[in-house]
Amino acid sequence: MYNTWEELESECKKCKKCRLYSNRTNVVIGTGNKNADLMFIGEGPGADEDREGIPFVGKAGKLMNMAFEGIGIKREDVYIANIVKCRPPGNRNPENDEATACMDYLRAQVIFVKPKVIVLLGNIALKNILGNTYGITKDRGKWVEKKQILYMPTFHPAALLRDESKKILFWKDLQEVKLKMESINKN
Repeated sequence: MYNTWEELESECKKCKKCRLYSNRTNVVIGTGNKNADLMFIGEGPGADEDREGIPFVGKAGKLMNMAFEGIGIKREDVYIANIVKCRPPGNRNPENDEATACMDYLRAQVIFVKPKVIVLLGNIALKNILGNTYGITKDRGKWVEKKQILYMPTFHPAALLRDESKKILFWKDLQEVKLKMESINKN
């Protein structure tokens, strides 16, 4: 495993464990507070993220920022990462072998950050973290505890851009996360 953030980031930047490296502009490792109690995990970088090297800076990221602002979560107070660190071609879903190739990086990020709550954004994040028995439609909004971390699966912000009816459920899930964080931080 990795001993420091610098070691992890260095390994990510030179990674060639799967075919995604061949088309990347930037490795998109993560952003935010590296000691956050709250972490968000998406599926992978899109075109804007690949160009800037920062997760969630495109349309879906702007929508997420608006939700954060509306609910009183500061983006700089949370840590945001993805299952894969390089952009899948055409913004397709990461394939299983690609996700597996990046999983040690994500595990290290979780170990370093030590979040109390992780929000899983979309089905790819949910299945890769909690397993294939979970599905975003049936399990979103339900708390799952694993290895002393609370997980909240919810829709990926990109899904809200395709189906506006999901915005209300996403908003409710984030409100639930905010309440849980307040409860945890009181104790």
